[in-house]
Amino acid sequence: MREYLEGSIAVARAVKLCRPGVISAYPITPQTHIVEELASLTASSQLKTEFINVESEHSAASVVLGSLAAGVRAYTASSSQGLLLMGEVLYNIAGLRLPLVLTCANRAVSAPLSIWNDHQDSEALRDSGVIQLYAENIQEVVDLHLFAYRLAEDPRILLPVMVCMDGFVLTHAYESVDLPEQDQVDEFLPPLELIEKLDPFKPLSMGIVADARFYMETRYAIQETMKECLVIMPELKKDFNKAFNRDIKIFIEEYYMEDAEKVLVTRGSVAGTVKDVVDEMRAEGQKVGMLKIISYRPFPAEAIYNALKDLYAVGVLDRAISLGSWGPMYTEIKALFHGKDKFPKISGFIGGLGQRDITRDNIRDMYDKLDWGEVPCEFINLNREFLIGARKYT
Repeated sequence: MREYLEGSIAVARAVKLCRPGVISAYPITPQTHIVEELASLTASSQLKTEFINVESEHSAASVVLGSLAAGVRAYTASSSQGLLLMGEVLYNIAGLRLPLVLTCANRAVSAPLSIWNDHQDSEALRDSGVIQLYAENIQEVVDLHLFAYRLAEDPRILLPVMVCMDGFVLTHAYESVDLPEQDQVDEFLPPLELIEKLDPFKPLSMGIVADARFYMETRYAIQETMKECLVIMPELKKDFNKAFNRDIKIFIEEYYMEDAEKVLVTRGSVAGTVKDVVDEMRAEGQKVGMLKIISYRPFPAEAIYNALKDLYAVGVLDRAISLGSWGPMYTEIKALFHGKDKFPKISGFIGGLGQRDITRDNIRDMYDKLDWGEVPCEFINLNREFLIGARKYT
């Protein structure tokens, strides 16, 4: 069924189709509309679930941990400081191998206070063991949530999956969205059946102390599962395409890469603007392209390397900054070419923090700068006047 929906409402409708048994969340801008809609669907009996109100995001994450430990499908969502407050519990959920699906409505982190979009919140959890998938548009957001439940609950995976959507740009925007029918989702996503779960008739312990003889093996196991995701996700993609009669992109998306000489690498909603600029520049005869990263964890290193290795120059646009270092995505892509005989020039750009506009002119300028020498960390579209005394203002 095709509907014209706000991004947040589309997420709530997609989650409803997945039949979670427990939902718990705490409202925070720009995530609030998602859980408001889920609460409304629950109150009107359109969604049969336990919607549990809590006093914080830490508590929300703890509630869904408990439900999953008891074998009940669960959902939560958050943003920014709320996601960071969940962080302690999300590490536990990953370590306990519980298949949570959550939405990150990406938002900048304080201080100074910003309610607007960038990727610094989800980036802070990249090493938690949570799978991270980034959406460009609302249809992709819907599809990735359906895919996320199947991926998280696959008995070969059993890890939490976070679907990241740009705050306001996607959460509060409207698009025409194709939502599948309930029977299609039921066929694609079977009921959750965990072999190991809390059961008073079959007692077991979960999350117990692991000393030096055992702890490292738990991290090794998660790392190996992340690598196995790179094999399993294409299998699930085939099932998705068959169930819903459309193709879902899961690792990367290549845009005019066949003959490109210069490419920008990015993720999230800005990819749409980059595509428009690529169209304009190619009409002018310039051989430019774009590579969109969808799966950030697991990091599809081989696919990214193969897509970029024959290029003249690559620019990586991060909407996050690893303070004291460079852009996180830039660092990882740069590392792919260490020790290789063949590699492009790779530059890093930081933009869009706090939802600062990344304009078409900014994108053209980045492509032009790829003809120069490499730069690891150039901030684009800075407010130069504010920089004077910026420490005092923050």
